Amino acid sequence: MKLKIFLGIAFWSLLLLAGCNRDDISFESPTQLLRFSTDTVFCDTVYNQMRSETYAVKVYNNENKDVLIPRIALEGGSGSLYRINVDGKSGTSFENVALRKKDSLYVFVEIAPVANAPEAIAEDKVVFNTPAGEQKVTLFSVVQDAEYFIQTGENPVTINDNTTWTKDKVKVIFGNLKVAEGKTLTMEKGTKVYFRKNSGLNFAKNSGLTVNGALGEEVIFRGDRSDTKYDTLPANWNGIKMEEGSLLNMNYGKLFGGNVGLQLKKNTATINNTIIHTFQNVGVYGIHSNLTMNNVVMNNCGEADFAIAAGGTYNLNYCTLANYWNLNPSMSALGIYASDIWQNEDGEPEIGDFKLNVNNSIIYGDTSDMISINKSNGNVLAFQYEFKNSLLKFTSSSGLTIGNTNISNQDPKFQNYFTQKMNLRVKADSPAKGKGVGTNNVTSTDIVGNPRTGSLTIGAYQ
Repeated sequence: MKLKIFLGIAFWSLLLLAGCNRDDISFESPTQLLRFSTDTVFCDTVYNQMRSETYAVKVYNNENKDVLIPRIALEGGSGSLYRINVDGKSGTSFENVALRKKDSLYVFVEIAPVANAPEAIAEDKVVFNTPAGEQKVTLFSVVQDAEYFIQTGENPVTINDNTTWTKDKVKVIFGNLKVAEGKTLTMEKGTKVYFRKNSGLNFAKNSGLTVNGALGEEVIFRGDRSDTKYDTLPANWNGIKMEEGSLLNMNYGKLFGGNVGLQLKKNTATINNTIIHTFQNVGVYGIHSNLTMNNVVMNNCGEADFAIAAGGTYNLNYCTLANYWNLNPSMSALGIYASDIWQNEDGEPEIGDFKLNVNNSIIYGDTSDMISINKSNGNVLAFQYEFKNSLLKFTSSSGLTIGNTNISNQDPKFQNYFTQKMNLRVKADSPAKGKGVGTNNVTSTDIVGNPRTGSLTIGAYQ
């Protein structure tokens, strides 16, 4: 009993002592300027009535005393497109914000705008008022007007008429948007099509996609996260799928950042003057299709830039297929993968005639064999491929038969093959210079409009 009494007295004595020694917090006015983690917040491009992600500004108190910031507020007040959160509270203005000595606090920023033009700049400032002076952090974002296509379980979204999209509004797709059988979707120059995660654009049998981009006004297909870091990341959207009998005509498109860029299944397709890069699996996947590509640039796709299955006819003219994929070393990172067999949706193998013609093109990257061509056992159907006037990377184990008009295993000397600053033009001393032979009506100019005359350069750029 005496021990229990002693322990009780000791406990309460220690508690009282701690209370007596506790620092009393006394907040003073700042005498020095605050310090910030950044002086400008560049928010992601946002769309009409869609809330952005949240951005953070860190505010530091460099003084050796606890301070009280008299006011933190948005310069635009309640009419601002932005909202801030300070100390767990959301609003546009805050007073007497406490900040301990040598400590910091976060100011969180987001924007949920209403667009009044196809594209506009939204700018505001977070103002910090202290006796030491007024300080500001600039907030900046691009706001685009948008049209939304939102699929739910009860609300499938289908385009049931011939439809034309223009650049007036960004198209934002949630889920899968389908173009009905026999209908054509046309996209005029400058159109932007953005996809939420796990979203795609699907074309039913005998439908069509016409992309009428122009140099400097390309039609863009990408994920809806448009801040810079997402330009170099794959798997932000699914891709474009075209069913049997569909027609594709694409001129001046840019597709990047998804799983499979274009999946063609028993289609007829033409792709000109287009850039396709950074897809998790494949840039273009042709299944028993008839495809011609002129002046096409493809780069950095996990399995292959270009894949073929179950036969078909494929023509590549003045194309550049580079692959320096480094996000997952277990993936093959090929330029071209071609097989005469494909396993259909019912799990049954399909085998088809196969013809691949590659002319005046570059196929190069980190993988030793950038071209993999596989013929199934017992296939008695036509299985043909031909490379002419092209620069190719392969080894003797590839099994390829390459004619003497081609350049083998010489570095094309790209300006920059990294996705962040991708420039697949070749340098002046590239072995691809002066090795091109002949042009067609599309390739008489290169992908950026330079005329191909005199000494011709292999690849998409003259």
